[in-house]
Amino acid sequence: MYIKNNNRPLRILIVEDNADIAENIGDYLEQQGHILDFAMDGIGGLHLALTHDFDVIVLDIMLPGIDGLTFCRKLRKEAENKVPVLMLTARDTLSDKLKGFDAGADDYLVKPFALEELSARIGVLARRSSQISPRRLCIADLEVDIGKMQVQRANRKIDLNRAGLKILIMLLQAHPNVVTRKELEQALWGDEPPESDALRSHIYALRSAIDRPFKHSLLETVHGVGYRLVVPDEISS
Repeated sequence: MYIKNNNRPLRILIVEDNADIAENIGDYLEQQGHILDFAMDGIGGLHLALTHDFDVIVLDIMLPGIDGLTFCRKLRKEAENKVPVLMLTARDTLSDKLKGFDAGADDYLVKPFALEELSARIGVLARRSSQISPRRLCIADLEVDIGKMQVQRANRKIDLNRAGLKILIMLLQAHPNVVTRKELEQALWGDEPPESDALRSHIYALRSAIDRPFKHSLLETVHGVGYRLVVPDEISS
């Protein structure tokens, strides 16, 4: 039986320094038709996670380079990557599990485990992720690949910094509604926004990247409120 997400095999990253465990997991999941990548240490695994698009990451806690908890924190807080993470560990106390969830893990499996249970949990995480957060957000000819953190418009790649990418994703997720200035400032800086009008600078840079090189503008300022994305009649018709 295959566990699929949207009728396709899952792409899964296995980050495990025990070669026997990694091989057993790999053999079992490959027999189900899934596509696997492997890393034997935290640094290599994090590089793969940030440069490739995965449906689920299976992550051991005890890793050389950087441990699984640090890996997960960097993935969530620094890269803002939402791919589901199933954490593997020999530690089974409540405090250990809470540390894993606090670091950003979505599920927790204690060694030794049955491969059938691992596969079932991977399937649940992949289905839940596809229902909650689409991997691509689109409006008109603008598209953001959330997994790869890549932006393109009219098939032309667009480079954005982290702030610009976060603003754009929020606008796409809210479309056709307005995202207020306060909501954007909260997302970028929390409860301590800078004194200068930094948001206006980020909006200017975003508009220069996604609108100025193209015939039609998508980013609209709603004066006194915030910003939204709109589809001009010339494109929608």
